[in-house]
Amino acid sequence: MTSNTPTTTGPTPPTPTGEIVSQLLHTLGDPDPARGAEDITVVGADPLVPSVHRLADAMSAAIGVFGRQTAAVGEQRGHRHQKVEVRSGAAIDQLMATYHTTLSGRPIGVLLDDPALLGNNDFYRARDGRWIFIITTYPHLRDAVHSVLGCGPDKAGIARAAADWDAFTLEEAICARGGVACAVRSRDEWLAHPAGRYVAQRPVVEIERVGDGPVRPLEPVGEADEALTGVRVLDLTHVIAGPVAARLLAQFGADVLHLSRPDRPDPIPMIAMTGGGKRNAYCDLRDDHDRAAFHDALRDADVFVHSYRGLARHGASTEELVRRRPGLITLELHAWGAEGPWGERGGFDQLACSATGFAVEEWTDRPSLPPTYLLNDYLAAYLGAAAVATVLRRRAAEGGSWRIRVTLAGVCHWVQELGLLAREDVIDLPRPGRAPLAALSTTGTDFGPLTEPATPFAYSGRTVPQPGRRSPLGSASLQWR
Repeated sequence: MTSNTPTTTGPTPPTPTGEIVSQLLHTLGDPDPARGAEDITVVGADPLVPSVHRLADAMSAAIGVFGRQTAAVGEQRGHRHQKVEVRSGAAIDQLMATYHTTLSGRPIGVLLDDPALLGNNDFYRARDGRWIFIITTYPHLRDAVHSVLGCGPDKAGIARAAADWDAFTLEEAICARGGVACAVRSRDEWLAHPAGRYVAQRPVVEIERVGDGPVRPLEPVGEADEALTGVRVLDLTHVIAGPVAARLLAQFGADVLHLSRPDRPDPIPMIAMTGGGKRNAYCDLRDDHDRAAFHDALRDADVFVHSYRGLARHGASTEELVRRRPGLITLELHAWGAEGPWGERGGFDQLACSATGFAVEEWTDRPSLPPTYLLNDYLAAYLGAAAVATVLRRRAAEGGSWRIRVTLAGVCHWVQELGLLAREDVIDLPRPGRAPLAALSTTGTDFGPLTEPATPFAYSGRTVPQPGRRSPLGSASLQWR
């Protein structure tokens, strides 16, 4: 490491997995977190992969809490009480879903419109000896990077150009052009930064009653119905965290209407991977007709999930939406926090790891992402979906309009706070590869057969539903069935 390279801290005492579960339930506002924790069993524990972070324990806890909260909604609607079992290997597979998922036998990554855009995402060494993670996943992000660096769209060109910049200056320049990048910081550096202090002051899941609203009872359902049957969800999300959160709600019976701009669609492989059970409609909130259709659908929505910045400019802030639809539950997923110093800055899973010190703590000969590659997207999805299930119960008891917030950087903080493992205890473990640690499942879709990690938990006396049909973008109208 050079003198300009952030330093990391040593191992810290781990939090027992049962305590992690209990703390999460308490954060969500579960009325009986101790009983809820007793209903969740995690089979296996860290370390499973060569990471100093407790990846399996964190993901297992989030999955277990989602399963338990969904079952609690079902129990309130007439289902029998269920216990939840999570296998830690299956939790690791969920973090690696993009690697284990194939469409018509081909890996998801090679089916993107331009796989090189994804391949260029990496840590680059800057002139001052520091590192910066640069994202080029989408054409507009690629163009922002290359407008700053003035290089060709290849990894070697980016590396040569980045080496002529100081890391923090390059970070600011790319973000100012509408791109996304983040200089690698230590945890102490991040916590001294205004954006880091903002995130650190908040729980991993923020739940706030933001207005009045009617009590909306959870009506009884049949034993064959899923727990979230009849719950209507508007899903204005993209990439992974938001779409997976909404997919989880759809898997357990919610009527999910996914909305996307025709000019900024997610790639077809991503829609296939995250679209289970959803209907897909086009909606551009800049268009008067689409905005009117959106507000018509909002009148009968229970939940609005979104992962975009700037919705207030289009009349879709939480405050405006709950004014139009008292009793609405909103789930917001952001990188850095909607109202913090970086509230207008875009971000991805890898950038949260870079900013918060996570990548420094994973350091070998350079900063590193976790061996699962992704972390925050899937954790945020399960935590956000668990919060929605919890708030549906709270709304049924006390009414109100509610806002849930989960940030990718906040998820990093939470995992770091669970305690670090000793490097010598994990360094020789095999890196996870294409072979999953648990079961895969294959379903037919409109895009071809999709193979992906199976649902990572089981109920004690009820079959866990499978994800539903995947349908093309724009194949549904912007209205409820």
